[in-house]
Amino acid sequence: MAEPARATLYRVEAPMAVGFDHPAKRRSTSDSLLLRLEADGVAGLGECAPRAYVTGETAASVTEELRKVSLDAVFARLRAADPAELLAELREKGVADTFGVRGGNNLLCLLEIALLDLLGRGLGLGETELTPGQSTSAVRPAALPVSQVLDLSLDVEEFLDTRGPFHFVKVKASGDIRRDVATVTAIRTRLGGTVPVMVDANMSWSVADAPGHLAALCDAGADFVEEPLAKGSWAELAALRAGSGLRLMLDESVCTLQDAGWAVRSGACDAFNVRVAKNGGPVTAAKVIGLARRAGLSFQIGVQVAEVGPLINTGRALAFAHPDALTVEAGQSDRFFPEMVVSPRPAVDRTANTVAPPPGPGFGLELNGRAATWSVAHYTEGGSGWRTRPEPALSTATSPGGIHP
Repeated sequence: MAEPARATLYRVEAPMAVGFDHPAKRRSTSDSLLLRLEADGVAGLGECAPRAYVTGETAASVTEELRKVSLDAVFARLRAADPAELLAELREKGVADTFGVRGGNNLLCLLEIALLDLLGRGLGLGETELTPGQSTSAVRPAALPVSQVLDLSLDVEEFLDTRGPFHFVKVKASGDIRRDVATVTAIRTRLGGTVPVMVDANMSWSVADAPGHLAALCDAGADFVEEPLAKGSWAELAALRAGSGLRLMLDESVCTLQDAGWAVRSGACDAFNVRVAKNGGPVTAAKVIGLARRAGLSFQIGVQVAEVGPLINTGRALAFAHPDALTVEAGQSDRFFPEMVVSPRPAVDRTANTVAPPPGPGFGLELNGRAATWSVAHYTEGGSGWRTRPEPALSTATSPGGIHP
């Protein structure tokens, strides 16, 4: 008789070695949920990073939603279906329609990544076979260049001295347009006109102030402005875009496919910032990218600040499935966290500012011994529900699929 399937939930609130500041949030710790699912000796690891100012979700609200999910039904489907056929359905339809799960984007992301990872490990497949791709590029690159992000905790001269080489620069707006103009001017003076520069306002500008801000930044040499107004201000964004010499990228405004459709129909932007957690998992994120292509828009593969593991590699898998992205944000986990709860550590080649594809199988990460500190609840198939600590020992079962302490 098969061992009962299990799930373990971790809330990782690890202190960051350096903080990250922008107009919507100052962050000094991570805030991610990790979910480890194990069935029949094969395990998968998922992550979400809920941010209230983005989707309205928090770690607490996602945890409450997870408690309402029938994991026994999920495990039963895993056992009953042909793994390859189930993976194909999951890649096409996403976790909501494949497993009948309902909830917010971060809950769906958490489960979708864990299930893709589990199925990939069980089948011995890597990220290429797990992440939907509709790339217009015929050649898969060996590495992708990544953005460098200047947040409010770092001086522009130090940034320029220490963070190159530069492929794309994002500047977090300060709340003082004169400072932001001076920052863009300094970047243009140092880097010339070939490196794209974007200013991310994180929804912080008023409708009255935004046209003047865009004009000043355009004169300074910026190429893009990201999310200048309150999210979902479709008509105002369309008017701002029509009167500006800059291209507009939307992030917080585009959390769902429906949002993306509204943005396109409204003529509100030139590009989407696609983020795996915000968009409800890699399957929906890929659909948002497909919509952008059909509408003639660009897209960026973005990240949530302070991702801690599976989200990092899933985002990179999405980027390699869609290498025609305008730019890729690989995150700064190497700078934020001296130690991580996953192995091998997701890497960025800081000599070239590039990333390589995740190693696989699955999304290529295992929990290590530091994860136990953050365990908050576990579930056993057929039991009475989720229980809090103590955490059961991690299985050492199986290759592929064993996740080791």
